[in-house]
Formats: sequence, C-alpha cells, structure tokens
Amino acid sequence: MTAQPARFERSGPETASVMDVPPFKPPLVKAVFRDVTPMHVSRSAARAAASVTRTVLTEIIDGARRAAAEESRKRLVPGDLLSAIDRNVELEVGSQWYDHSPTFQGLTGVVHDAEGVIVPSPEHSRSRRPSAVVGAHRFEAGVRKLLRSQGVMAVPAMVRDLRGIASVFLTDLARDAAMVVREGGVKRFGSVALVMPGEPAPPPSLKDPLLALSTRRGDGRTIGRDDVLAATTIQLFGGNLRQRALTEAREAAADTPAG
Repeated sequence: MTAQPARFERSGPETASVMDVPPFKPPLVKAVFRDVTPMHVSRSAARAAASVTRTVLTEIIDGARRAAAEESRKRLVPGDLLSAIDRNVELEVGSQWYDHSPTFQGLTGVVHDAEGVIVPSPEHSRSRRPSAVVGAHRFEAGVRKLLRSQGVMAVPAMVRDLRGIASVFLTDLARDAAMVVREGGVKRFGSVALVMPGEPAPPPSLKDPLLALSTRRGDGRTIGRDDVLAATTIQLFGGNLRQRALTEAREAAADTPAG
C-alpha cells in the first residue's frame, strides 16, 4: 500500500472533548499488557498507554472523517480508512490487523516461493489468532466513544477495523514497553523524519524524545510511564503524530498516584 506523508491540522468537535474522555480504561489496558508480559504495570504507565492509543485512533478517525466529508458523508466506511492511511503514512499502525481484515485484502502484497509461485495466505483458526485479534472486541466501546466525540458514525465493518487496529497497536505498544524494561532502554531504533517531497530533512534535535528516553531508570520488574513513552517512539514515526502522542501521554499520566 502506497502512502505519502501529510501534515494535517485537526479540526472539528473532537478537539476540545477528546482529552477529557478516557475511552480506553486502565483495566482494559492492563489486561492487554498481561497478555504479553508478567511485569507489573504502574498506574501512570496504564494511563500513558491509554492516552497514546486514544491519540492514534483519534487521528485515524479524523483522517477518515475528512475523506468521508469530501463525499458529503458523516457515516464512515472502510474505504475512508484506506484513504486516511494513503494520505498520511503516520497512520499506518497496527498492521498485523491487516492480515485479518477483508478491508486490506490484496493491499498488503503477496508472498512468492523460490520458484516465483504465489504462496496462499494461511488459514487463521480462532485458536491460532494472535491475542490482539481475538481480543479486539474489547475496544468497541472505546472506539464508539471516540466516534461520538468527533460527531461521526461508522458502518459495522469500519468499527471492526478501528477496534482491531486499536487492539493490535496497544498490544505492540505493551510488547515494546516490556522490551524497553528488559533491555534497559531503547537500544536498536533510530529516528525517522517525515518531510514533503523537495524539502530538506531537518537536522537531528538534541531534544528528540528517543534520545531522552534511550537510557532507562527503575527496576526490572515494573513498566513505568517512561517505558511506555519510549515504546511510543518505537511504534510511531518521528512526525507530528508521535510528538502529539508523547505530549498528551505525559499530560494524562501527570499527577497519577504511584503504584
């Protein structure tokens, strides 16, 4: 799937209300973390992870809403999701879901064997599906709350895709946060700068959050807020979405009691 970087300013009814509405509750977030790691998850980490997921889904919905508005529609369809991702490469997250959604069939490429023969996609039985796919239904209430906050509706197939992407993204975030704890910081990932064609790449910033979070502090048994922030720099490109996700996560986790 071809995607081009884009720079959008968010607009619409969601801007003032989304930060006040926690669509993904801490118990759900901690349940997702338990699916991938036995480590303890602090309250601030759970709130930060919920915030990052909310920011990403809000941006995806906003991009889809823009695509639907061009056709004078308020009800989102899966095609609007594809348009949003095509217009903004930062929104291409939770890609493991693509293998399980009819929306993305034929768009993720094909695999050939050594003789050039197309290898058919594997059959996905429920027992072998990743936990993020099986548990995607847990995110439906939060997705619907985000849709209402932006004043849009979505067909069932679109809700299914949004909840699947949310589940896979948060699961990947949890897995990377656990890796940060095990490895003592971000060790293997660089930074990506998104620019428009013809524009020079900006110089690396000394305030890059990836550099600031490269060395971890804390014990090796608890996932904290900064571990989630470090995982966010792994999951998201170094563009506007990542910076907004980090900023909003810090705000959401502020003044959270320890534990």
